[in-house]
Amino acid sequence: MLLTVFLQICLPIFVLAGLGWLLDRRWSLDLKTMVKLNINLVVPAFIFVRVATSELEGAMAMRVMGFTLSIMAAMFLLGELAGRLRGDDLRRRRALQLSAMFYNSGNYGLPLLALAYPTDGPVVQVFVLLTMNVTTFSIGLLIASSGGGYKGWRMWLPVLRQTSLWGVALALAVRGFEIPVTEWTWFWVPLTYLANAMIGLALVTLGVQLSQTRPGRMLGQVSPSLAIRLVGGPLIAFGLVHAFGFSGNTAAILILGAGVPTAVNISLLAHEFKADHAFLAAAVFYSTLLSMATVTIVATLLRLFW
Repeated sequence: MLLTVFLQICLPIFVLAGLGWLLDRRWSLDLKTMVKLNINLVVPAFIFVRVATSELEGAMAMRVMGFTLSIMAAMFLLGELAGRLRGDDLRRRRALQLSAMFYNSGNYGLPLLALAYPTDGPVVQVFVLLTMNVTTFSIGLLIASSGGGYKGWRMWLPVLRQTSLWGVALALAVRGFEIPVTEWTWFWVPLTYLANAMIGLALVTLGVQLSQTRPGRMLGQVSPSLAIRLVGGPLIAFGLVHAFGFSGNTAAILILGAGVPTAVNISLLAHEFKADHAFLAAAVFYSTLLSMATVTIVATLLRLFW
């Protein structure tokens, strides 16, 4: 069962990411352009299409978002506790919290859940991704700046610049006013093509990001972050799904999704706001590699016992 889950769910993710890694090694791809394509075009299109056509009820979507915020809060507290026990300074504690709180629900989580639970996975995960996008450029930005000394009202401007937020707002308006956008061929077909490209492009971009990440010799320093993110995430999610009343595939999707590695965007954010970028780059790199084992184990256990 373990090998089957790895071959069917995890290996396809790393094959595509590996292609991105190889392409970057051969041609040194422009990562900034790829990230901009993902964040400003492909991901918003994916979110718009999924939210506009989602059969998930509004109350259920709000519960998923509340669950995601609760996971992040628990990760924040565990990161603070681990940092204080190690005697870390404020800058390192904030980096530890960021690496544990913000997980790769887009580039990694969406493909993973689409493979593991093709019918329900993307529908549920898109609201996790929505929550993560909003909090990354609001709460995450605040935490990063508090560790790096960056102050001022301008730190909130990236929130308003997030195309994904406008995509969600438009999708909710479409649903609320029952606008028949699916009948507008000139509009809907291009968006559908972009949405369908999301998983492939996201994973290739992940591979390029890993290729260009320089983790240094920091495995020992980031080990608490790896434990909290890859092991603590699914364990806390297991308790929270019951608290939020989730069951069946929805609960399994949320548990598996909570065990994905640290989000690459948080490393980029740390670089911009002068947080502990070296720590976060190492956390992204090592958590992604180790997730090959941890995600396979979690997915297998869910298949066997859920």
